[in-house]
Amino acid sequence: MRSGTRKFIAPVLPLAVVVFMLFAPKPGLAQTAVNSSIKAGEALTLEKAVHIALALNPDILAAMGTERAAHSLIGQAEASYYPQVSLTASQAEYSLNHNLSSLSGFTALGAVSQDIYDFGKTKSQVNVQKYVFKSSEQDMESIRQNVALQVKQAYFSLLQAQRNIGIAQMVVDQFELHLKQATAFHDAGIKPKYDVTLAQVNLSNAKLNLIVVQNSAAVARANLNNVMGVPGSPEYKVEDNLSFKKYDVSFEGALNRAYANRPDLKSVVFRENSAREAISFVKTGYYPVVSGTASYGYTGDRMPLDSYWTAGVAVSFPIFSGFLTKNQLIHSRENLNVLESNELSLKQSIYLEVQTDYLNLNEAEQRVGAAKLVADQAKENLDVANGMYKYGVGSALDVIDALTTYSSAETSYVTALYDYKTAQAQIEKAMGLYGGGHK
Repeated sequence: MRSGTRKFIAPVLPLAVVVFMLFAPKPGLAQTAVNSSIKAGEALTLEKAVHIALALNPDILAAMGTERAAHSLIGQAEASYYPQVSLTASQAEYSLNHNLSSLSGFTALGAVSQDIYDFGKTKSQVNVQKYVFKSSEQDMESIRQNVALQVKQAYFSLLQAQRNIGIAQMVVDQFELHLKQATAFHDAGIKPKYDVTLAQVNLSNAKLNLIVVQNSAAVARANLNNVMGVPGSPEYKVEDNLSFKKYDVSFEGALNRAYANRPDLKSVVFRENSAREAISFVKTGYYPVVSGTASYGYTGDRMPLDSYWTAGVAVSFPIFSGFLTKNQLIHSRENLNVLESNELSLKQSIYLEVQTDYLNLNEAEQRVGAAKLVADQAKENLDVANGMYKYGVGSALDVIDALTTYSSAETSYVTALYDYKTAQAQIEKAMGLYGGGHK
């Protein structure tokens, strides 16, 4: 250690340079501006609904904060690359030999310390945080894909509810027509009063059902608004894409894409890399740290103050730390083992998820075709029953049964279309894809 007096100018970095190094802005996480407004009466597409949710959903906004926090940890770990600068000033009152008079002492000190070589400790710590940040990026991606799936499910649910309104309204219209026919036949003495009262009862029930399905649609719309993050949006239309279009995918292809794309799997892999770097970091606890220090200050009990400086190099070598490093190393290695097991478990879960979604997609496809055939047949049967009753050769019960069967068949067909669309969305999410026009 060397020291000197006023005539020596200490080799201290200019304060302005140090401050710039410490507080110079670093590139932040890019924010993409999106048009997230919904105009009254607008025809909302599925693509825009997903687009809005990815910008405004609270879960995504929270995940963005978590991601930025993880990014800041890299900067914290990099702090050891830079000089550590401190400024200290103090003033003290003291007396000598119980003298009633007191003396004043003043000290001002500027100090700089810099790690010169730490056997890779800082590098390993930075790498640990970089992998943690990459893992948080993938966690963010998982949340985005989950939100996109929720939007699709809510969107298709609203379409299903709106189509059910159409079916319910059709039933009301049919019973109103049937009531007019039954009343006319009764007035003409062709049909009994029973046909009229029966038609009235069924019309009232149909109107009650219409109220129920209209409320279901309102609830479905509120759910979609909530998932998009725009609960107070104005009334809008929804583009109806609830139609069958075969989604071509093989189980092997879906599984391979899932293993390649799934962000939750990538997140685990990045955390494994972080755990391996953590092992390297812990091992540096066995090695010394070489650092340089320099200080320059003023001290004294009267003006002018005396100046002084110090400069030197220090080596800190760990001799015994109560087996701290040994146990930290055990902890880090076991943590890596846990993550590797988690990766294997996740791959098995992904396999099961893809397999289940693939089977559900095929089953839904078959049901769409079968439900469409039943609906067509039920419509034909209703037309026959209406025609027969119109000419007075059919019974009211035949019309009611045919109409009930047809409305049930149409509802089943709409449900099959909804199930197929949601099954497609599920397998796209299982493959780590957004689908619906999104990457």
